[in-house]
Amino acid sequence: MRDLAPTLLSWDRFAVASVVAVRGSAPRPAGAAMAVGPSGEVIGSVSGGCVEAEVYDLACQVLESGVPALTSFGYSDDTAFAVGLTCGGSLDVLVQRDSPSLRAALEASADGRPVSVRFEAEDRVFTESWMPPPRLLVFGAIDHAAAVAEIGRFLGYHVTVCDARPVFATPSRFPAAHSVVVDWPHRYLAATHTDDSTAVVVLTHDPKFDIPVLVEALSRPLAFVGALGSRRTHAERLARLRSEGVAEASLARLRSPVGLDLGGRSPAETAVSIAAELVTLRHGGTGLPLSDLTASIHRTPARFLLAQRNHLPTSS
Repeated sequence: MRDLAPTLLSWDRFAVASVVAVRGSAPRPAGAAMAVGPSGEVIGSVSGGCVEAEVYDLACQVLESGVPALTSFGYSDDTAFAVGLTCGGSLDVLVQRDSPSLRAALEASADGRPVSVRFEAEDRVFTESWMPPPRLLVFGAIDHAAAVAEIGRFLGYHVTVCDARPVFATPSRFPAAHSVVVDWPHRYLAATHTDDSTAVVVLTHDPKFDIPVLVEALSRPLAFVGALGSRRTHAERLARLRSEGVAEASLARLRSPVGLDLGGRSPAETAVSIAAELVTLRHGGTGLPLSDLTASIHRTPARFLLAQRNHLPTSS
């Protein structure tokens, strides 16, 4: 729901449907949300399309009545023209009207503050917690950085691009970034709060920039530290980092050359490669084609980027 906050806060009234429980295979995780606005407009999604129409109708009813509703959707044969999931799982969906407490929680979340909101329906209590978005710090104001910033923002990161060269580090060159900072990368990182959800991607290709910032980054318990470059650049970078006293255990955390082997070369394709590695590590994926695997498609996420789990509904 937090992802829908800007639009929800712009509406004078709305009904929002949230997935509060998932059993088995389902298209969307707990916390996925869909909302209906005052004129019947819809944003978000609670499934892969299987039950959207039914949830939309229910949300329209709740928008008019103000009475929350809790319903379950299970498996249905897709040839039976019945509402339900075709993937074999089931999910519970809570639909509620806007309220002062919900609006206050959405405003706090939009401001980047952690917040927890409580919902009640049919003698059940649900709590949804929203953490501030995880940070993606991109060092190096090059074309690749613009593409990484764009896909990082799309994935839900709060993106900062930093470079010491003011002629390159301008907001107009990186419109997708939440902030563009002109400073030496290592100095900015040293003065910046990070946690175990923060990802750092170094794209500078210049030892005078990337070695100091990597020394600083590898001294912190970050979620991800990656650096762009060829294998030769990587080998030289490791030698320089060792000469700076970086321990082997810390060097083992460095994802370099950063990204998965997708075969692309353009800035946009490189950004997809980097994002793929971030997502793979976050969820404990293999990076292999799903068509080559027989294991479950949806698995319990690894604790990689904790703050990425912005939706954590529980029931009691």
